Amino acid sequence: MESRLDFVSEDIENEKEYEFEKSFKQMISTLPKRKSWGNREDFYQYQGFWLHPTFLKGVVSAQQRFQAQPTDTILCSIPKTGSTWLKSLVFAILTRTSFDDSTTPLLSKFPHEFVPFIELSHADLPTYPDMGIPVLATHVPYSSLPTSIIDSGCKLVYICRNPKDSFVSLYHFNSTILTSQNAQPPGLDEAFELFCEGVSIYGPYWDHVLGYWKASLEHPNKILFLKYEEMKHDTISYVKKLADFIGYSFSSEEQQKEVPEKIVKMCSFENLSNLEVNKREEMYMGMIQHKMYFRKGKVGDWKNCLTSEMAQRLDQITHQKLSGSGLSL
Repeated sequence: MESRLDFVSEDIENEKEYEFEKSFKQMISTLPKRKSWGNREDFYQYQGFWLHPTFLKGVVSAQQRFQAQPTDTILCSIPKTGSTWLKSLVFAILTRTSFDDSTTPLLSKFPHEFVPFIELSHADLPTYPDMGIPVLATHVPYSSLPTSIIDSGCKLVYICRNPKDSFVSLYHFNSTILTSQNAQPPGLDEAFELFCEGVSIYGPYWDHVLGYWKASLEHPNKILFLKYEEMKHDTISYVKKLADFIGYSFSSEEQQKEVPEKIVKMCSFENLSNLEVNKREEMYMGMIQHKMYFRKGKVGDWKNCLTSEMAQRLDQITHQKLSGSGLSL
């Protein structure tokens, strides 16, 4: 039976939610907005980055409510740069003493179920309930992260990817979602122009990458900056590096038993994409089918989609944006 205190507490929470909704509607009405990539709703520019209203609401909610812990690890990325893969690798690293490559929950559950996005889950952020794994994820730009993440001193792992492959992956992902919703996706040229202008989900792409890059130079013991291409080239070394960074280093015995190699094989695109759970049309967060997260996972696939002029233009923008930063993509 619910006590009177339970009802009072519920009333307080309802009042807080009402006030948040009211203030959010007022704020969003003042923000710049632009046509998005074929979606029915516009993108809004918040703190220098373009967001869909659903994600924007989650970002604001997280900024106000999320409380990071010093033991947390936050996996950060802009969409379509390897976040599903990174989540799988880190989850496998953290749970390797409980499971092996034949018993891991990754064989039967969708990777994003284990590591929720802060801004999609808003303030309700339990870590994986059966294991209490202290790892979360976000697409939020560094400059817009909840202050508790910075103040807590928790560790951040950021993964980025060549902007040409990032654009192509994002374009196909967005088009597949819209088609599944019986909506008309934008043409490649239209999406490309918007991307170059910085108008893409959580974009501008280059500003997002640079924010974490500069922060990693200032706080190398707290922020690990990774490149998708380098990880694909030598995944085993990077899995060991990841394990060291998050405080779960492989023992010499584990290395002799080739535990890192087994994790790499288990979390490979070829393996994950062929698992039944990742082939389903089941919706993640009620929005996106599992299978949409697994397209090709290749380096250099942009060559099959972009013209030489498009590639050259993106290269020029990237060179200009990253000039003087010490970062190359």
